[in-house]
Amino acid sequence: MNRQENNNIKKDKNLILACTGSVATIKLPVLIEKLQTLDSEFNFNIKVVVTKHAKHFVDTSLLPQNVEMLDDTSEWEAWNRRGDPVVHIDLGKWADLMVIAPLSANSLAKMAVGLCDNLLMCVVRAWDFDKKLLFCPAMNTRMYDHPVTAEHIAKLKSWGYLEVPTIAKTLMCGDTGNGAMAEVDTIVEHILNNLRV
Repeated sequence: MNRQENNNIKKDKNLILACTGSVATIKLPVLIEKLQTLDSEFNFNIKVVVTKHAKHFVDTSLLPQNVEMLDDTSEWEAWNRRGDPVVHIDLGKWADLMVIAPLSANSLAKMAVGLCDNLLMCVVRAWDFDKKLLFCPAMNTRMYDHPVTAEHIAKLKSWGYLEVPTIAKTLMCGDTGNGAMAEVDTIVEHILNNLRV
């Protein structure tokens, strides 16, 4: 194998894309497509973790067949007795990086206080701090501007989690202001930059 061929070999990276109960979850298929068709040094193996309320916004027919989607039932169906898979632990071991896009106000609050009431929150609580975790807040401007939101974001950042900041635009409800999830291209850029470190 010559040097050029060696430089063209893509590195496999295992990526958890997690979605919470925000309408921005509708961007999930676009994010997956961008990552899978990207001309980069990485080949992404993707698993999607969704909360109960995120499922409302996911059109599963738009997800590639090679992407596994897991939810709360995945955790409980996999385990019957000692020695069976513990999905939230296995996911954390498997992944090189996790991206929560979108992260709703509700799930942000849960993360900040350490709640473990669904599969995603269990993955987060058991996350290896040697691995990167990116979060992309998404909520109405009034929710985003509430003082507790800044406190929760600061708490996550103090643990080493990396924020992909919101943007200002006209939101789905018609309000205009900050709180919209970052653009997909921006999220992809953050993923690549953090895997290259």
